[in-house]
Amino acid sequence: MVNLIRVHGSENSFYLLDQRQLKHALTTAELSRLAQQVNDTAPSGLDEVDGVLVISDSQHPNTIGRMQVFNRDGSQASMCGNGLRTVSRYLAEQSHQTDFQVETDAADLPVHQVTPFALNVPAFSVSIQPVSFDATLIGLHQIPTTPLLNQNNLPFATNSTANFSAVAVPNPHLISLTDHNHPNALTTSFLGQLGQQLNGQNPWFPDGVNVSFGWEINDTNLFVRTFERGVGFTNACGTGMSATSLIWVLTHPAAQFDQLLTIYNPGGMVQTRVHHQNAAYTIDLIGNATFTDHLRLSESDLHAGNLASAEVASTQEETAYHQFVSQLPHWSFGDVRPTADEH
Repeated sequence: MVNLIRVHGSENSFYLLDQRQLKHALTTAELSRLAQQVNDTAPSGLDEVDGVLVISDSQHPNTIGRMQVFNRDGSQASMCGNGLRTVSRYLAEQSHQTDFQVETDAADLPVHQVTPFALNVPAFSVSIQPVSFDATLIGLHQIPTTPLLNQNNLPFATNSTANFSAVAVPNPHLISLTDHNHPNALTTSFLGQLGQQLNGQNPWFPDGVNVSFGWEINDTNLFVRTFERGVGFTNACGTGMSATSLIWVLTHPAAQFDQLLTIYNPGGMVQTRVHHQNAAYTIDLIGNATFTDHLRLSESDLHAGNLASAEVASTQEETAYHQFVSQLPHWSFGDVRPTADEH
């Protein structure tokens, strides 16, 4: 029997698989199929997930494990900030360490355990990097002026006056921000339309792009919603919130480097810090790392991508997370400027 863990960061949910426990590791094709099939074959009562996080041994010095990310459509993502927090927690518990590095497809990233957000809501900080505004790394084409930073009148949004920025962190993101004086400037429906357009056949982002809209609550608080490449609408996107934080600091006069920001999302909240050192940007992404369920199934079922016969044991951490989130203010695009006690 092998173990899977259902995990989430801000309700951006995954199954976490440690390949090191298997007699025969799943191939890339099997992992892609697993990510595509888990929601269709999961035991009754388990909500859908956005993909599969895969842990294996790392051959890099000074790292204690490797993370790979498979989206629900079977594609691979170069990075997942919310997922990395849950992988960090798992590796921390396995290794009895609280400060270490994890190998990802783009870089070896430092992570560390931080004070829990609440009782039974453990939290980790992970570094989001490398960051680039290079159009080639973003996969951006047919835009005359690059880098794309706070520009409007763009060919993929001809009916909108919104400003857009594009950045790789290292996966590609398209960001638009609005302030509290213009709450209707960005809408969820526009985000969905733009996300579908730019993740279908198009000349600007032929490989697709994560699209995030950010809305100012005040100088240090934002609400962010993301249409994620390979997933669609998600409760939260860690790299999307990180990229939005970076664009906020670069384009908002009152924002500052190294300042703690609070980023609300449909699944809860995270905190971020944007740094600029040695001509490079990095972002700290701080948030929950919740384990909701442990699953046990045969290795043959895992290779077949079939979770239907898995035994499920709840951790009760989701109850604690819901209690934490119930204390947070809740916002969405189009709201009037909220007050701190709104729920």
